[in-house]
Amino acid sequence: MISKDYSIKQEQLARFAKAMGHPARIAILQFLANQKECCFGCIHEALPIAKATVSQHLKELREAGLIRSEEVPPKVKYCIDKENWQLAREFFCELFAKCPCPSKN
Repeated sequence: MISKDYSIKQEQLARFAKAMGHPARIAILQFLANQKECCFGCIHEALPIAKATVSQHLKELREAGLIRSEEVPPKVKYCIDKENWQLAREFFCELFAKCPCPSKN
């Protein structure tokens, strides 16, 4: 039986998963994972979506803790939040390790 109270780890994993639940956000994360940091304009140029949409996706990723932003007027720089990135990796690996898949023969 599953408890109705979720652990902090379960809640954090759900926040990461929700933030990663859109292909544009995955594209943003993949782009940022290959950069030390970059400004909004570079992210927007790399993706086939409107500026307002990019802003909304960046906001979701930032609120989930997967990316960080820093205002460097007149620009905003973005980068992967390395600590939370590692935490997300550990949480997802642990989850998938507990869900065995039948082997294909």
